[in-house]
Amino acid sequence: MAGTVCLCVLAIILTAGLWPFQVPSNQVKWLESGNGLEFGRHGSVVSSTAFGGGDVGGASGTLEIWLEPSSSESSSTILSFDESAHPGVPFSLHQEGDALGIRRNNVDQENISRTALFYVRGVFEERKPVFVTIALGSREVSVYINGALRIVFPHSEAWNDLTGRLVLANSPTINNSWSGKIFGLAIYRQRLTGSQIVTDYASWIAKQTLVEAKEGSASALYLFDEHGGAVVHNGLGPGKDLTIPKRYFILHPGFMRTPWKEYHSSWSYWQDIGVNIAGFVPFGLCVFAYFSLTGAIKHPGATTVAVGLLTSLTIEVLQAFLPTRTSGMTDLITNTLGTAIGVGISRYFIAETLLTTPGAIGKANLRRLIPPVRNSLAAQPMNPAGTRPTSE
Repeated sequence: MAGTVCLCVLAIILTAGLWPFQVPSNQVKWLESGNGLEFGRHGSVVSSTAFGGGDVGGASGTLEIWLEPSSSESSSTILSFDESAHPGVPFSLHQEGDALGIRRNNVDQENISRTALFYVRGVFEERKPVFVTIALGSREVSVYINGALRIVFPHSEAWNDLTGRLVLANSPTINNSWSGKIFGLAIYRQRLTGSQIVTDYASWIAKQTLVEAKEGSASALYLFDEHGGAVVHNGLGPGKDLTIPKRYFILHPGFMRTPWKEYHSSWSYWQDIGVNIAGFVPFGLCVFAYFSLTGAIKHPGATTVAVGLLTSLTIEVLQAFLPTRTSGMTDLITNTLGTAIGVGISRYFIAETLLTTPGAIGKANLRRLIPPVRNSLAAQPMNPAGTRPTSE
């Protein structure tokens, strides 16, 4: 019976850790009416080639994107470049509820690369299109919403922001897929002025095209007007087309990512920590009880923790091949901790049960669970009254 329970708990853990056991289809489809792509829960698009430093002019550049989120509660990556040409963390756009997040590489005066993260509140509403423009300078970021300047963020020097392969609706390194619609996207070699941004916004609303991109200051323009197929063409000429793979993917999947790379200060992170610990508590409890009561293992506590560690390691290795999962050492640590907590709980309840069990069998099992404690009083002789002498 105990062995059956252990197998059931193991099956539940493997299902939770490896579901759906396969690489899902890429949930990207063309809009039935109008231009654009719709991204589902697991959908992403990637550029066929990388953007280089000559495409965006080093520290300066502009990115315009016309999009519509499917939810105002999402926490995901809208757009990102990979790491090929970056001295630090690559440039990316994020949705954090109704806020727009901008992650930019920031290099200080000592040439130390740091991550600069800016938030603009009140940008996104559920199923409501918004035109976002990010104008990048060497020491500032200007954010325009629907053609109007919303905020300017000053910071230390930065460069190589819009370089590398472009990934839409996901992170290039982890599963962080964004759901919604993208109607248009342009990437410029230079920083546009406020009047140029206003002109582009008006042009998009009236004609669903971007005037400044057409005039040659952009390196890529995607109007998403193909209405079918697996390629989104660059409207400015051959090269840098976007491809839609048949299967969902992570461009650079991580393997056993370190805890400091996985950490982020959000409620969802700590919620995952709690779930990973709690999920392995029943495993430690059941396996330790089985090893202890059958007498098959000499050191049931240490063995159970080792089995929990190996089970978690197996899951993390297999997760590296599943784009909907993330392989990391944080899960390995928290799963093992949960197993140890389960061992402690199981040891306590078994000891309580054996203490009330009459006969030699109960005492023998109790000695296996709780090793005898030896102290200096154990060697002292008993007096006639049956007590040990005490020192004055």
